[in-house]
Amino acid sequence: MLDDLARIFALGMTNLLLLSAQDKPQACESIPTSDTVRLPHRSEPPALNLDPAAAMWNSGVVAHMDRLCQTGQEAAGVQSEVRAFWTDTAIYLLFICPYKVLNLFTPAQPDAPRNKLWDRDVVEIFLGSDWEHQRRYREFEIAPTGDWIDLAIDLDKRSGNDRSWRSGWTTTARIDTAHKVWYAAARIPLRAISDTPVVRGSRWRGNLYRIDGEGPDSVRSFLCWRPSCVTDRDPNHVPERFGTFVFE
Repeated sequence: MLDDLARIFALGMTNLLLLSAQDKPQACESIPTSDTVRLPHRSEPPALNLDPAAAMWNSGVVAHMDRLCQTGQEAAGVQSEVRAFWTDTAIYLLFICPYKVLNLFTPAQPDAPRNKLWDRDVVEIFLGSDWEHQRRYREFEIAPTGDWIDLAIDLDKRSGNDRSWRSGWTTTARIDTAHKVWYAAARIPLRAISDTPVVRGSRWRGNLYRIDGEGPDSVRSFLCWRPSCVTDRDPNHVPERFGTFVFE
């Protein structure tokens, strides 16, 4: 989650100042969590849908977002799951997100990127294929309303991101008010992340997030697949805590 340009610059400068501190173990790093998402392969690229019972999602859960990014503590009542796979051209992800209340931008604006989408309920996907330059990666966000934004991130640049960059991804979302669950799905072209062809055994870096709740960031829930274990800066943009996505 990035705010305005000043905040991004401050975040980048803070990251540089804290490099030595990041080498020190922090409390939630001792909590056992998976560090690998294993993506099964499908030969045929299906149409994107939001039905968790559909055959395309039957490989099951590949990750959970059930812990707070900062502390690693379990997040009661909003534990989310992610299902995913890849084809020769794209990575597919489905998010299943129970909720208590919804915090939305209205009216919805799904036909164009929504700036500052991270200020409302959202799921986020961070992916990078460059292991040498770990502070360069792509960010993808989807809201329950279907609003979205995609960004090219480089934390070593003053601006922090390229908001003009577009990945060519496809998104969809829906809210099941009767069961208080919202769903989001994405199809992200592999070429949007990597110039190198993806094959079985390829490995990317990344993390999965959900931001939930009303009010200022200090009281909202920041959930991660891989807790970042930081409390003194943005808990999402912590690439040294990313996990590994393995294409199987």
